This record gives sequence, structure tokens and C-alpha cells, in this order.
Amino acid sequence: MTWIAPQIERRDMPTAVGEREMLQRWLDWHRDTLLAKCAGLTPDQLVTASAPPSNLTLLGLVRHMTEVERSWFRQRFLGEQTGDLYFRADNQDADFEDAAPAGAEADFAAFRAEIVSCDAAMTDHGLDETFAAPRDRTLNLRWIYVHLIEEYARHNGHADLLRERIDGATGD
Repeated sequence: MTWIAPQIERRDMPTAVGEREMLQRWLDWHRDTLLAKCAGLTPDQLVTASAPPSNLTLLGLVRHMTEVERSWFRQRFLGEQTGDLYFRADNQDADFEDAAPAGAEADFAAFRAEIVSCDAAMTDHGLDETFAAPRDRTLNLRWIYVHLIEEYARHNGHADLLRERIDGATGD
């Protein structure tokens, strides 16, 4: 039996809640949205670059966001020496270009595991807690949440177009 990207029930968008819960729930909603765009597709479909000349694929987006979550929450904010999952010095687009059908199931598992690790790591940190960021900037945890929501929103737009080109499926 061939692995198929699993169906996901997206959590509800947040409404009138506090700031931390608002940020977390919007982030969760966008994470779920990316997975929903992949649901029901085969590994071969997930690695289809369906909008030439772009190298974007749905599996590449999952791999990319796994790396982005790890990079901002764990490597930059916490200073963990976790190493990169997909980025390589000789190929900055390895998250997209090296995505292969045979690795799809493992890449989805890595995405889900990274989310669990990041969420667990952030529970004891306040939104105003700062860290030294690239380009001599001081940023806070709130900035990371807003940035990730923005990054997911942008890439979920890409995922909409990729999915529609693959099998005609549309939706929010």
C-alpha cells in the first residue's frame, strides 16, 4: 500500500482570546492549513513542481516550514545546537530540490515532531523575552510568532496554487 498524505481537521481560527493564545492558535491554524493542502495526495504528487519555472512543491513547503520552525524557535531563540534537517551550505534550496517521494512520509513525521518540540520548548517563555538575531538585531518571541504566521500565510498561498495545478482542488 502506498502512503498518502493524511487528512487533517483544521483547528478553528481564534476569535476573542488573549495575545499569546491568539498567536499560538493562528500559528496552529496555518500549520493545519499547509497539511490540509497536502491531504489525499501521493508522494509523487507532493513532489510535483506544478507551477514552472518555480521549484516549489507541496512536500518542499512542508520540509521548508519544518526547517523554519526549528531555526527560529529552537536554534535562534533558545540557542540549541540542533543542526539543520534539510539546508546545506552547497544548496540553500535543498528543502525543495532534494524532496523525494520515498521520503514523504518521514518528512511529514519530521514536520509534526518539530511542531511538538517547538511548542513544548516555548511554553515557559514570555512573548517579551528577547534574543540576539542575525543582522545585529534584538528580537522577541512575539516577533517569531508573527513572522511564522506571516511565512505560513505566504507559503499557504503558494500551496493553494500548487494544489489546484495538481488536481484541481481548491478551498481555503
